[in-house]
Amino acid sequence: MPAAHCNNMQFRCYRGFWISEMWAPGVVAVHRSFAPRADDVIVASLQKSGTTWLKALTFATMARGAWPPSSHDHPLRRLNPHLCVPSLEVLYTLGRDALLDMLPSPRLLSTHMPLSLLPPSTCKIVYICRDQKDTAVSLWHFMKRRHPDLTFSEVHEAFCNGICMGGPAWDNILEFWYASNAEPTRVLFLTYEKVLQDPCDAVKKLAQFLGQPFSGAEEEAGVVTEIADLCSIDNLRNQKANKYGSIGGKISHESFFRKGMAGDWTNHMTLEMAERLDSILREKLDGSGLIV
Repeated sequence: MPAAHCNNMQFRCYRGFWISEMWAPGVVAVHRSFAPRADDVIVASLQKSGTTWLKALTFATMARGAWPPSSHDHPLRRLNPHLCVPSLEVLYTLGRDALLDMLPSPRLLSTHMPLSLLPPSTCKIVYICRDQKDTAVSLWHFMKRRHPDLTFSEVHEAFCNGICMGGPAWDNILEFWYASNAEPTRVLFLTYEKVLQDPCDAVKKLAQFLGQPFSGAEEEAGVVTEIADLCSIDNLRNQKANKYGSIGGKISHESFFRKGMAGDWTNHMTLEMAERLDSILREKLDGSGLIV
């Protein structure tokens, strides 16, 4: 597979998309071997686009019958969201894919892979997209934990060249965007900024899309707000489970929670850097009807 790098991070190009070398074996295995069930639900995104938040929101919405969001022992108060919603490529890379067969239906899973690398299926997919300037900043902070000499300029240059996990970002985004327009009952396309603006509305959209709409009694009892509050970045960040531990011994739980805001790119990018990335996105998304 063709290779590229950002600082000392290596990427491989697989079927037109850049994959972190660390997770490449899992991505290839998912593409070739993953057997989706018809009732699977997959949370999809590019890295640092609101993945952790969307996992929590989707899990809490789907599990609210067994685990009311107000319960003191709710899984999201005891476990990192990435343990509640496992990543396909992580499971396959770590050789733990046999766990997938043990999960009861409906399974809630996640991926950073583009739609074209997922096996064909009828399962529902929830995708979240974020302003790529904020995504680049968030990814830089995230990666600096493992690569302390990584500069933001290096990450910005890589993004402009389409090099990121599951990138080029514009191709990843467009695959799910077009699918959501062609099959709106199978693919739900959300934006980080709109979820941030009105999380309760996002929770209701999720529930409706998943075939689990809130009853009048639930709405009157404040269940929607309870889910939004349970899954807020501030609440998740302060849970003990998210202050300790790691994913596969590689990624600390607390590294998934930083500012959780929109517009932080203004603190890291020059106007020239911002315009360069914006202009690339405008060109790549031209004619799609999508503005990122």
